[in-house]
Amino acid sequence: MRQLFGFIIGGLFILLLVAIYNNQVVNTTVLLQAGHEGRTNGNIGSINGKYREMEWNTLVTKEIEKELKKHNIDVTRVGANIPFTNARIAIAIHFDGSKKRCSTGASIGYDINHINAKRTASHWKSIYKEYFPFKWHRDNFTENLSDYYGFTRVNSEKGFLVLELGEITCNEQIEWLEPRLELISMRVADFIMDELE
Repeated sequence: MRQLFGFIIGGLFILLLVAIYNNQVVNTTVLLQAGHEGRTNGNIGSINGKYREMEWNTLVTKEIEKELKKHNIDVTRVGANIPFTNARIAIAIHFDGSKKRCSTGASIGYDINHINAKRTASHWKSIYKEYFPFKWHRDNFTENLSDYYGFTRVNSEKGFLVLELGEITCNEQIEWLEPRLELISMRVADFIMDELE
């Protein structure tokens, strides 16, 4: 009986430690999320032959992180699982996909109730709309995006922006995007640094 009681107490202690760890709050200047990264089932992102959204999200996010760190900016990069976070600015990187190929393009999602998010989003849109030569959707163009789960997990001074950088299921957009992924990463990094100044 004593041994059983010891196992129960030990098990409860381990569960308590796991709960504390899982609910730790991250404090950072920039939170970067690589959309879908780390998922093996469920919503793993769009796929077009050899092109996988998750891989492009990760590649672009790593490049942004590298550039920001060169400028000594405190960055936390996460995958699909977003921890509770306090940040000055938060960015999720995605590429859109559609069953009806070439029907989407770039867009931006943000919490419409956030006091600064719309202004921050407008700043990014003015930069990328000039550069990206395909369709641009209105902000929060889907219900899923406007209800993005990360918005409830991140407290951010400038807002949490979900950047859809183009449609990976459109071959015409892939041809334009693929050789420019590093340049797009630099544009996002420059935009973030402008926002932090």
